[in-house]
Amino acid sequence: MSAVVIQTSFLGDVVLTTPLIAELAARGPVDVVTTPAGAALLANHPSLRRLVIYDKRGAARGVRGLYRTAREVAEGAGAGGSPRTAYLAQGSLRSATLAVLAGIPERVGFASSAGRRLYTRRVPYHAEWHHAERVWSLALPSDARPATRAEAGVLRPRLYPGAAERDAVTALLAPLAGDRRPLVALAPGSVWATKRWPAYPALAAALAPNFRLVVIGAGGDSELASAIVAAAPGALDATGRLSLLGSAELIGRAACLVTNDSAPQHLASAMGTPTVAIFGPTVPAFGFGPLAPGSLIAEHDAMPCRPCDRHGPVTCPLGHFKCMREVTPVTVAGLARRAATSPR
Repeated sequence: MSAVVIQTSFLGDVVLTTPLIAELAARGPVDVVTTPAGAALLANHPSLRRLVIYDKRGAARGVRGLYRTAREVAEGAGAGGSPRTAYLAQGSLRSATLAVLAGIPERVGFASSAGRRLYTRRVPYHAEWHHAERVWSLALPSDARPATRAEAGVLRPRLYPGAAERDAVTALLAPLAGDRRPLVALAPGSVWATKRWPAYPALAAALAPNFRLVVIGAGGDSELASAIVAAAPGALDATGRLSLLGSAELIGRAACLVTNDSAPQHLASAMGTPTVAIFGPTVPAFGFGPLAPGSLIAEHDAMPCRPCDRHGPVTCPLGHFKCMREVTPVTVAGLARRAATSPR
């Protein structure tokens, strides 16, 4: 029986939905509705029958775009037929309406979601679980227990860079090819300003004697990358030079990734790269920590005001930003050295 997964949220959420996709693909054909950026991440994924791009903030914005996307979900599914069940990994009312308009009779989502009135089955939202496990649980019976440690492999997200991404990364890393030191990737950016740890340049200077360094991120992160390269002149600035899957491929070649609580952390989980994740206004208990073996957390445990936001406010509500400023480069460098030497 065919299914459709609707996930039009942040890129990290798209990555953490891949265990659900793999679970459903073991039962029948799976379609995924996602954003253009999400579709770029899921390219080459072997568990997918097809991708339906819902450009909800662009070409498909508004009611007409919603109807047009619903028709695409309902039609053109091929031999497997139109989806019988929709899994609402993104719980907005708009996503639920899309499933209804597509004529999908069974609609499964979280009992706490905004679109829950349109679901035919509501699944408990377990705040104490990792989000990959929460989303994966949509495919399970309501009385299913959480995944045990032995089952944890099913919760590891997966991405599949192709030949184009591998070639692009090989070309980008060519200037470092003769250097045999381990490669450490640094991801200093984040959409949320208070999630950006300010001490990456000092960290790079501390790591530079023992590691090759590469800075990854979007083109908008180039200023952050420039400060890192100035502090560690041998570091390679790769910001804005790779696709999302290309960034995943590069992270997959690194011995370790140091990142904020942002999308690169989830790319590393999908590629199995040990990660040092720096948490400030948010906390791993929200369910979005790293999943790759050997990963470590850097955070200011003693701050009574943490967490202050689900995502990260524009500025520190109390004006001191100690949750990030007091996480020292010495601490993070020590964690990075541990992560880079952990078994994979």
